Amino acid sequence: MKPFAYARASDPADATAQAAADATFIAGGTNLLDLMKLEVMAPDRLIDISRLDLAKMQETDDGGMRIGALVTNSDCAADVRVRQRYPLLSRAILAGASGQLRNKATTGGNLCQRTRCYYFYDTAMPCNKREPGSGCQALQGFNRIHAILGASDSCIATYPGDMAVAMTALAAEVEIESADGETRLVPVQEFHVLPGDSPEKDNILTAGDLITAVILPPPVAGKQIYRKVRDRASYAFALCSVAAVVEMDRGTIASAALAFGGLAHKPWRDEDVEALLVGKKPSAELFGKAADQLLAGAKGHGSNDFKIPLTRRVLMSVLQEATDTGAAA
Repeated sequence: MKPFAYARASDPADATAQAAADATFIAGGTNLLDLMKLEVMAPDRLIDISRLDLAKMQETDDGGMRIGALVTNSDCAADVRVRQRYPLLSRAILAGASGQLRNKATTGGNLCQRTRCYYFYDTAMPCNKREPGSGCQALQGFNRIHAILGASDSCIATYPGDMAVAMTALAAEVEIESADGETRLVPVQEFHVLPGDSPEKDNILTAGDLITAVILPPPVAGKQIYRKVRDRASYAFALCSVAAVVEMDRGTIASAALAFGGLAHKPWRDEDVEALLVGKKPSAELFGKAADQLLAGAKGHGSNDFKIPLTRRVLMSVLQEATDTGAAA
């Protein structure tokens, strides 16, 4: 690990000012410290924000919830209001990492975690995300966990988190304070970005931006499901995950929100898939059409070709459970 300077931020304004002067935030550090040890990331200055007053969970005036950026994953998942109103979020968080990591990891840090691509972590290998212009070894290498949607010739890595997938389906927003003191709200769905020609950029944050909270809208009607398929039962990243909120009304699908993890550089949501389902009676044929729509642009890269039929089966199974039907095999 390379030497670095360290300071504590006294308040959010101090934190954003220091970050704007080329410093890196650290809170739980569950991802950043690993990257620093491997010298994948080598910040000159760390700004400790772990003591800021951003660890509260509060109900909003409209019936939603404001989750402070420093609320730990364990506290968020265990909160009785989250478990009762947003069980999808609680289940997604509990599906990620180990108990020890969830005790330390924060809401804001979880959103900002970086890919677990093997080549990104190996500094001996070319990686456009780590060193722009060096190439993408994963394209022709071992890419079992890599993207089948939204990738580019520059990068086929996936976003590894679970929490953000659930928040995408729940239409949550990220509250961000900038160095000039302005606060803005960005939908979680728009927070992460696809690689394009700039895979080194994971999200829309700019220098000095500080995540202060995530805002959940009032809970919606319908069944909430989080399904994660992985290589082993615990502490493994998703090969495919589905977050679903589906409401039925007299035998037809009244509303549907679907987000997918393990498939792209960001949590993936295709509103055309949701629109195809709404107003229809559940059936194997309908679920198959939804899978066709989702996977119309899917592309495997060898080791991850299996993700395409896997995603189809997982989506159809989740829709079967969400609609209380035996329509999908």
